[in-house]
Amino acid sequence: MEPTRDAAPVTRSTARRTGRPPLTERRKAATRLDIARQAVRLFADRGVAGTSAEEIAAAAGLSTRTLWRYFPSKEECVRPLLTTGLEEFAERLRAWPPGASLVEALGLDDDAPDPADSAEVAQLVRLTRGEPGLRAVWLQLHSEAADAFAAILAERQGGGPPDLAVRVRAGTLNVALRTGVEEWADRGGVPGAPPLRDVLRAALATAALPD
Repeated sequence: MEPTRDAAPVTRSTARRTGRPPLTERRKAATRLDIARQAVRLFADRGVAGTSAEEIAAAAGLSTRTLWRYFPSKEECVRPLLTTGLEEFAERLRAWPPGASLVEALGLDDDAPDPADSAEVAQLVRLTRGEPGLRAVWLQLHSEAADAFAAILAERQGGGPPDLAVRVRAGTLNVALRTGVEEWADRGGVPGAPPLRDVLRAALATAALPD
């Protein structure tokens, strides 16, 4: 059995980071992202059960011991590909300017193309449908994101702990974003499929969240 250790969650402190991270942190982030890409490739080809941590480490050019320094389990290796969008949304929510709509605050009001990693993210999200270990990582990340969103929205309203209304609003936002990403991923590769921003805008409109 492979070891399990405490993972680094998407938290409020993630959303507070500003400026360009030091070179060492950027290198670590690049290594984590490469591990995630290799893990997704192997999981898609062999399944999670058929892929070992040793194989992921070898594909990323690392020792297994080094791999465990970055991630607590082989399933957690995919975390960097799933957290990027949530961290960006948290940062945008914290910087939400007065008078802007939620769609504008989240940066969904333009027609920019999907992110560079969108194909891998879509493939990974599809994998979470049938791989319980990956599904657990996906849902855990969104649980953490809902808490972070609630803290940010409460702070925007003047501080203090999130009350029921704020937590419901944050939870609704989180579910809308998660469901939108899953819908977009399910349509991946279909001719004429809408880009991620369009699907997320539709999800938010359906949720009818107040600005």
